[in-house]
Amino acid sequence: MIVVTGAAGFIGSCLVKRLNQDRFFDLVLVDDFSKTEKDSNLEGKIYKEKVDRKEFFSWLDVNENQVQFIFHIGARTDTTEFDVSIFNELNLNYTKQMWNKCVEYGLPLVYASSAATYGLGELGYKDDESLVGQLKPLNPYGDSKNDFDIWALKQERKPYFWAGLKFFNVYGPNEYHKGRMASVIFHGYNQIRDTGKMKLFRSHNPDYPDGGQKRDFVYVKDVIEVCYWLMNNRKHSGLYNLGSGKARTFLNLANATFAALGKEPVIEFIDTPIDIRDKYQYFTEADMRKLKSIGYPYEFTSLEEGVKDYVQGYLMEGKRF
Repeated sequence: MIVVTGAAGFIGSCLVKRLNQDRFFDLVLVDDFSKTEKDSNLEGKIYKEKVDRKEFFSWLDVNENQVQFIFHIGARTDTTEFDVSIFNELNLNYTKQMWNKCVEYGLPLVYASSAATYGLGELGYKDDESLVGQLKPLNPYGDSKNDFDIWALKQERKPYFWAGLKFFNVYGPNEYHKGRMASVIFHGYNQIRDTGKMKLFRSHNPDYPDGGQKRDFVYVKDVIEVCYWLMNNRKHSGLYNLGSGKARTFLNLANATFAALGKEPVIEFIDTPIDIRDKYQYFTEADMRKLKSIGYPYEFTSLEEGVKDYVQGYLMEGKRF
């Protein structure tokens, strides 16, 4: 059996679909299934069992001899949440327990870290494990992810194979439930559909023009391909960046969204909300050399190709992956 936590969420449900595509059906899905807004992400997918996240470790104690691999994708990902106790419970302590169970039962583990660990990028965006303790995340979410990475690297007992994936700006199908935390492409598509124009945050940094803020946008199908590849190539444990490796501007993103809809761009700039303004990353770009150095063979989808696939294949049709 393969375990996927966060299985009803954005990346987790896409990973379940990818596993199904290669006829992995003996899947155990872990999540808080009381949140019904995510139910449609699992429609049509094949799996063996659903286990509530609070019951999972008890379940694992009974069924560990049947488990072959664990993808721990589930996390609290709201960067505007500032209650540290929530992140300690769901991101830090839960993941420590997952790690220790994988050590105890000899299970390989891939878990979700985040590019939020890099903060303003003062030390760059290189997945160098010697720098992890010096990183300065901008919010409790980033802190929780970095705190776990620091803890994991210090452990004498580790799973025989483990990988922590620092997800950059992931976008793509199955994020309908994410509300404010959904991708700019998702919100932009809805704005264009409803008003004919797209809103972007104005720059509050003199080094960047309006819309010139740059992020590493990575298509969710590329993210799950890396996860799948690591499951089949369990040789080099460690922390790995997972982005496209190329920073693009929000204007690039907006223009790609309009192009996917066959419309001329109409863009309006609005002030960045006060509650996130001083925590705002103006530039991110994943250094992807480490993942490629262990043999990852595939190229990443360009922003234009990814946006076109997402908009035309999913958003316009109201479909899920």
